[in-house]
Amino acid sequence: MHAKTQYKLSAADVETVLALVRAGTLAGAGERLAVDASTVFRSIQRLEKGLGQRLFERSRIGYQPLELAQELASRGEQMEAQLEAARSAAQALPEQVAGTVRITSTDTILHALVAPALQALHAQHPLLAYELHVGNELASLTRRDADIAVRATQRPPPHLVGKHIGPIRVALFAGLHSGIERFDADSAAQPRWVAPDERLPEHPSVVWRKKHFPKVVPAYRVNSILTVAELVAQGLGIGVLPLFLAQRRNDLRQLSDALDEAQTELWLLTHTESRHLRRVHAVYSHLAQHLALV
Repeated sequence: MHAKTQYKLSAADVETVLALVRAGTLAGAGERLAVDASTVFRSIQRLEKGLGQRLFERSRIGYQPLELAQELASRGEQMEAQLEAARSAAQALPEQVAGTVRITSTDTILHALVAPALQALHAQHPLLAYELHVGNELASLTRRDADIAVRATQRPPPHLVGKHIGPIRVALFAGLHSGIERFDADSAAQPRWVAPDERLPEHPSVVWRKKHFPKVVPAYRVNSILTVAELVAQGLGIGVLPLFLAQRRNDLRQLSDALDEAQTELWLLTHTESRHLRRVHAVYSHLAQHLALV
């Protein structure tokens, strides 16, 4: 394919490329653009023909962006941020902050830490709205599906900026009325365990349990730490829980000291391009001041 320099790239072209880069599939991009998958397919075909080069590698798992598509998507993100900043400026009075801030976190951190902090922010900025995404990966922030992430991680991605909130310390817990009052390491295989499933294989609590109690087969495998807490509180087994979560409840009994090997770190993260937007800056600054693990 030969480059055709006369082709004039439009904002809609860049928006389409950005949507496909983020979604990875025609159907997903169509949902983002409010069009059907065939429209996205024709748009990409027309764009590649006009530019004289391919933008994506097609495979059974979706569309993988080539170098030019990645560059166009990056420019599209900048356009998106500038447009959102213009909208916020147009909607708000000089002293007001308005717009939607997209936050991604785990359910545990969202319920125990982020939501209480956002409640306190409402009185200060009542025109702010929030889209809250619960997941266990940083991919949504990397793809710019979110403005802010509150994550447990030892090493944040280098392209993100953020604040280290503090260590997430964990311990072994049982339900208050489970009849289990102490933890005997020599008989640790006897109580039933509640633990994250195979979707969280690198979770620090999973790594710790497999190292020290490799023969333990959890009776209940779940896909979130918040669910571990709920089942443990109901007396269905013992489990490793963050102290910041367990100490806010009155239905759990701590069985061990803090497990240093299973400790991780809590980070508040955002993008270098979007942290100066008024709406993002207002929420980020508030969370930086009010997120507390103890």
